[in-house]
Amino acid sequence: MKIGLFFGSFNPIHIGHLIIANFMATRTDLEKVWLIVSPQNPLKPKKTLARDHDRLHLVRLGIGDNPKLQASNVEFDLPKPSYTIDTLAFLKEKHPGHEFALIMGGDNLASLHLWKNYEQILAGYDIYVYKRPSFDPGELASHPRIHMCEAPLLDISATYIRDCLRNGDSVRYMVPDAVWEYLESGTLYRK
Repeated sequence: MKIGLFFGSFNPIHIGHLIIANFMATRTDLEKVWLIVSPQNPLKPKKTLARDHDRLHLVRLGIGDNPKLQASNVEFDLPKPSYTIDTLAFLKEKHPGHEFALIMGGDNLASLHLWKNYEQILAGYDIYVYKRPSFDPGELASHPRIHMCEAPLLDISATYIRDCLRNGDSVRYMVPDAVWEYLESGTLYRK
């Protein structure tokens, strides 16, 4: 099975994430997409992250019963910070019957050269890239393992959603209904 790995902090997951994941699972040759909740991106500060299991729970709520999408906590027990090449090696060993590919935005492709062992990633894995407005994906866009995709995008961010929640503003319709109901009933991101 060919599985797309969509890494993210999902802090919190929102409609934009799910549109991209569903597009990749239904409009490419990927059979399934795993949304990998990253405990710590080495290129981002950790201080703004909700707890790992809270974010994983929100991803599971957001996915609901979609059989083509799956939440994954594979990086929770791996060394921190999380490096994609290490996660890929772990997954390849644990699931030798699967073929894994990466899903990322054009902004990440432009900075891929900063990733640990990025040459190994390019040599061994297909990368499905959704274009981001005002980002030049760079010279790697023409690499044979790169698949540029015209996924529909929303101009929405987890940062904006967190700010709304902190200010007491509604995030309804920006996140899946189950996520909205969960956030409305608690204090996550409101402290």
